[in-house]
Amino acid sequence: MLPLPDSVAETLPDLLARALAEDVGPGDVTTEATIPEATRATARFLLKEDGVVAGLAVAERVFAVVDPDLVVSWTAEDGDPLSAGTTFGTVEGRARSILVGERLALNLMQRMGGIATAAARMAEAARPATVLDTRKTAPGLRALDKWAVALGGARNHRVGLYDMVLVKDNHIAAAGGIREAIDAVSRYAEAHALDVPVEVEARTLDEVDAVVDAVVCGARVDRILLDNMVRQTESGLDTSMLEEAVRHVNGTMQTEASGNVTLATVGPIAATGVDFISSGALTHSVRALDVSLKVGLEAS
Repeated sequence: MLPLPDSVAETLPDLLARALAEDVGPGDVTTEATIPEATRATARFLLKEDGVVAGLAVAERVFAVVDPDLVVSWTAEDGDPLSAGTTFGTVEGRARSILVGERLALNLMQRMGGIATAAARMAEAARPATVLDTRKTAPGLRALDKWAVALGGARNHRVGLYDMVLVKDNHIAAAGGIREAIDAVSRYAEAHALDVPVEVEARTLDEVDAVVDAVVCGARVDRILLDNMVRQTESGLDTSMLEEAVRHVNGTMQTEASGNVTLATVGPIAATGVDFISSGALTHSVRALDVSLKVGLEAS
């Protein structure tokens, strides 16, 4: 079993406590009414569609919190691509405990599996460009969402507002322009001994040129974010503006494309020569992976 990333391990205890309190409350009245306390069962995790499984280690923690005596076993690891119909794990022990933990474990596995599957498909379609996630995650689930992205083979972008400078349209408007925003970042970084990556958004070719000029004049910008430079037309996806933007940058810094990024569009976007492609859809428009837990009574 893959170890939990530190970010997940740190957030998981509080997350699971709150999630179980939300779901179970003072008790699972249906299970208590229908299942004798001494009943034992074995439940099997079944994948009902092709996909990348994720959240196995998280589900194991769910059952451990519900009942430390439950025994969870896996025949796969987080990040494994599996075929529909594959049984890839079991949980054994008190039937009541299994049913109490079932929904939360499946909710998290289905969400993470959906993200990991989408990330794997998009990462493959985008090669040689690298697919990135965004901060468009479910509040409170960012660590899990981003781990699922990484398990699928895409790469995590910034985790939060603190680990890189990303100057976007509202920052630019409030600062008075692109060059003013870049100069302000340089002054702030020097005054605060700040050493984090710097990225600046550009939405037009004039803005691209302004960022390039700042870099040529010595400003530090590690990457330019080429935002919404592709358009869907009646004849197909128009990537001409993005292609022109990449030519204007001409290797002075890394390039990242965003906007209108889907599995269908990521290939043509990658063909423009950008280094990175960021997709909020990986985490804000998740389609849950179809995973079920089938319970069977143990022989007495």
